[in-house]
Amino acid sequence: MGVLVCCDCFFYRKSKTKPNGKKAPAEEKKHYMEPEYTKVRVVDFDLKDLVSLPTKEIDLNEWLANNTTTFFNLINLQYSTISEFCTGDTCQAMTACNTIYYWYDERGKKMKCTAPQYVDLVMTSVQKLVTDEEIFPTKYGKDFPNSFESLVKKVCRYLFHVLAHIYWAHFKETVALELQGHLNTLYAHFIVFVREFNLVEPKETCIMDDLSEVLCAPLPPHTHNHVTER
Repeated sequence: MGVLVCCDCFFYRKSKTKPNGKKAPAEEKKHYMEPEYTKVRVVDFDLKDLVSLPTKEIDLNEWLANNTTTFFNLINLQYSTISEFCTGDTCQAMTACNTIYYWYDERGKKMKCTAPQYVDLVMTSVQKLVTDEEIFPTKYGKDFPNSFESLVKKVCRYLFHVLAHIYWAHFKETVALELQGHLNTLYAHFIVFVREFNLVEPKETCIMDDLSEVLCAPLPPHTHNHVTER
């Protein structure tokens, strides 16, 4: 029946059926997979160097906290560039490829969510977590909770949903804004990060494996395409 995941007071369920029980529509052409778009990045160095724990002196939880908070801010910003196109009319469900994500409240009650409602619930919930000193401590000497890694995994799972939806439902708008280079680089950076620390299960990200394999592979030197974004 899908997957139910909870993170404190927020839940989601993913399914390959519409809310009314009908199968999701057949996959449309993935414009984001066209070479003219996948070759556009804003950096040309090895992203693995960016995500790897720099030294043994740096605490792993500190590194995860810093990167997770940064990705939250960047993905939130990326979504904001197309948010005016993501409405209850254009995105009546939170979709990505042939998957529809459902939201459940703290009591396990199923909520009917449009994509913008779902993203708002994600961003509100994650914001609450990353600003909670008991979970993401910023003061020297403050310990991370035992549940920290599991919470980071759940945050990353939610952030993946948002990125996947942007590609699936709003890539044309992203291209029109000339922001595909930023989106590609952000997505590749995020995927390399979650793979490095096993933060999102492959069965969760497999719907975007085709894009991940293309974007996470280093570009040959002569194909780097730097873009100026506005």
